[in-house]
Amino acid sequence: QVQLVESGGGLVQAGASLRLSCAASGSIFSNYAMGWFRQAPGKEREFVAAISWHGSTTYYLDSVKGRFTISRDNAKNTVYLQINSLKPEDTAVYYCAARRVFSTTWSAIGPDARYDYWGQGTRVTVSS
Repeated sequence: QVQLVESGGGLVQAGASLRLSCAASGSIFSNYAMGWFRQAPGKEREFVAAISWHGSTTYYLDSVKGRFTISRDNAKNTVYLQINSLKPEDTAVYYCAARRVFSTTWSAIGPDARYDYWGQGTRVTVSS
């Protein structure tokens, strides 16, 4: 079992930056690939980014490449999502997720992968 707790969301103006954090507990963090997803009002949840268990492989939604950076600190059991140049369309609840997998392929940790554990989410609201 893995427990995930997100933090770092808030209300910001367009162009600002945020760093979201997701703290994990309950299992060996480095055994898990981690993903960030988001759900905007009235829309389905979508994949944003993923990082492999050792942190050397990352994937991003095309529309966020260059603005979002996923990283992890296995010593702190935490995964981060740095978001720069925020846009109103980034408004959503952001969720982190964990999957116990050592494969680093797109299919293993990308948008169609079956993530086993989810946090409660942190809300990001971007005003124009």
